[in-house]
Amino acid sequence: MDLFSNYIIHQADNALILGHRNSEWTGHGPILEQDIALSNIALDLIGQARNFYQLAASRINEVEPGEMITEDDLAYLRDGNEFRNFILVEQPNGDWAKTILRQFYFSSFQLLQFRELLKSENADLAAICEKSIKETRYHVKWSSEWVIRLGDGTSESHLRMIHAQQDLNPFIEELFVPADFDYEAESSGGGFLPEKLKDEWFQRVNDIFETATLPMISSEKKAMHILSGKNGVHSEHLGFLLAEMQFLQRAYPGCAW
Repeated sequence: MDLFSNYIIHQADNALILGHRNSEWTGHGPILEQDIALSNIALDLIGQARNFYQLAASRINEVEPGEMITEDDLAYLRDGNEFRNFILVEQPNGDWAKTILRQFYFSSFQLLQFRELLKSENADLAAICEKSIKETRYHVKWSSEWVIRLGDGTSESHLRMIHAQQDLNPFIEELFVPADFDYEAESSGGGFLPEKLKDEWFQRVNDIFETATLPMISSEKKAMHILSGKNGVHSEHLGFLLAEMQFLQRAYPGCAW
């Protein structure tokens, strides 16, 4: 598989895995309105994933003629080490605070990423990002409001946000470390190196944390976690997630709705 196809798949994998994680809250949200809101965000992300997978499949079939690859093949018939999503998005939901912070971190990154990809020389990729960025703006707004509500709420909700930071902060650095497909995308004009977003991402996140009375986080480069989802080295959590998500397609190969 060529590197630029992997760049597109990276976008798709992030959206699919986080969309699946959010869908696990359906019917379990703290109140009905927020249960529906998070379920809708899950649908948005899975819709984005479909668009990216379709584009990747089309490119793979063009570059590597042979058996035709479909979006379902990419979503349901790859093993964990073939997924290119961030370690952050595969982390378990935990409590509501952890789910909110995970969404806030990722959506804040994704919004900046889509903004840059609107300038991609790959017109199809830019078109998907133009459609998706409208949804992502809402995701950032929704999760930001919850970060403030929990951080500046009760002593209990504040403490839970602190614990969420402790759990998720080790996975932030990966957002800005380029993989080989990032370099390929940058050199071809189809993408950019993610470190370009680092300063603005930290500024935006810390602005919300200040309002939420939560500890600021530093943009100084830290030692990378030994895991690297962009290179296919994942936490144990992805395997359990894929076992559930891919069960039907693997148990009944070729099934269609």
